[in-house]
Amino acid sequence: MFIISKLIDKRIAAYQNDLVSTHYAEVENMYNRVRGWRHDYRNHIQAMKSHASAGDLNAIVRYLDELDTDLKTVDTVIKTGNKMTDAILNSKISLARSKNIAVTAEAHIAVELNTSQLDLCIIIGNLLDNAIEACLALPEDERIIRIYMEMKDTHLYMSFTNSTAQKKQSKMNGRFTSTKGSGHGFGLVRIDNIIDRHNGYISRNSEDGVYTTEIMLPQ
Repeated sequence: MFIISKLIDKRIAAYQNDLVSTHYAEVENMYNRVRGWRHDYRNHIQAMKSHASAGDLNAIVRYLDELDTDLKTVDTVIKTGNKMTDAILNSKISLARSKNIAVTAEAHIAVELNTSQLDLCIIIGNLLDNAIEACLALPEDERIIRIYMEMKDTHLYMSFTNSTAQKKQSKMNGRFTSTKGSGHGFGLVRIDNIIDRHNGYISRNSEDGVYTTEIMLPQ
């Protein structure tokens, strides 16, 4: 049992390292795109001035439409008041929308959180990765993710809901089992371990076509 436990711990640690590396890469990519867009701002202005000088209104409209589409892929849509939370949420929301998933998000965290950046990265990253994967199994017009985060007294409340093609899932030992097969599900384990360590609360609800996770973390 000790050897099995050690092997599981190593696999979870490796999974965690890969996950964090992926999340930080996504955040870095998003901000690089934002910096690139700002860098090209003057060029965009000059291009539109050129069209204006030629009296080509249609060209200006087409150019603005292209800029609007491009900007939507890098727009910072969430400003919670907590920088790390903003970075993780915005990178994942940008990823979801690039896959034609409708995302609605409301988050207000205007306080310094005691929960570590690493723990937030693991929780939010895992939940949204799972939500995105579930949505991709659906037709585009049925893909929905809803995010809600706020402080409730001294607790951080998080709610993540997504549409899913799965029917109501079954539980094993109080936890929904992974639908990815043997060797997967470490994300759920990591989230539960973090919640336990912080003496928090987690609730998962699976109904036909909808999956919701609610978390409370004392701060």
